[in-house]
Amino acid sequence: MPSAPPLGELPPAEVPTSKQLFLGFLGLGMTAFGGALPLAHRMIVERQRWLSETEFVELLGLCQFLPGGNIINLSVALGMRFRGVKGALASILGLIAVPSVVVVLLGILYQHYQNDPSIKHLFAGLAAAAAGLLIQMAVKVALPLRKNLVLAAIAVVCFVAIAWLRVPLLWTLLVMTPVSVLITIKLADKAVTKKAGGAS
Repeated sequence: MPSAPPLGELPPAEVPTSKQLFLGFLGLGMTAFGGALPLAHRMIVERQRWLSETEFVELLGLCQFLPGGNIINLSVALGMRFRGVKGALASILGLIAVPSVVVVLLGILYQHYQNDPSIKHLFAGLAAAAAGLLIQMAVKVALPLRKNLVLAAIAVVCFVAIAWLRVPLLWTLLVMTPVSVLITIKLADKAVTKKAGGAS
């Protein structure tokens, strides 16, 4: 019997088909200008309910650790989870179809008008909007950690190391990932022991 979703989370929807994965990520690719992760969260967790909030954060954490863009990794991982290789291909093709065409067209326009002051202001505005979207996504991803001060502290240490101390991302991941995994395992074991002790 499947366990109930955590308090405040919607129950998962049915397993998506390859077509649904393609159309979902196609819509995401058409609308996610300036920052795909916030819209990906809305599409996957809130609208389609393919993953719970906790599952999304865990999968995003894995995709963050892997090389390549987070949203690209997320689309492939999500497709593989539900429909194997076919689902992964459907997700990634849906995601990159429209942006690929748009980037080529923008590249052609930028090549001809890159010295125009209006174009420079346009790109500066887009950068500011993208930064705002990333901050909003970071807040949403961090919210589940508020219930676990130890994991929240690890997140803060990673942020300080990368953003302020300028430690290379690779070294931060190589050091902090094993640490966070070990701490998570110990916390899980302690929770199981405590639950077993309370039941006896």
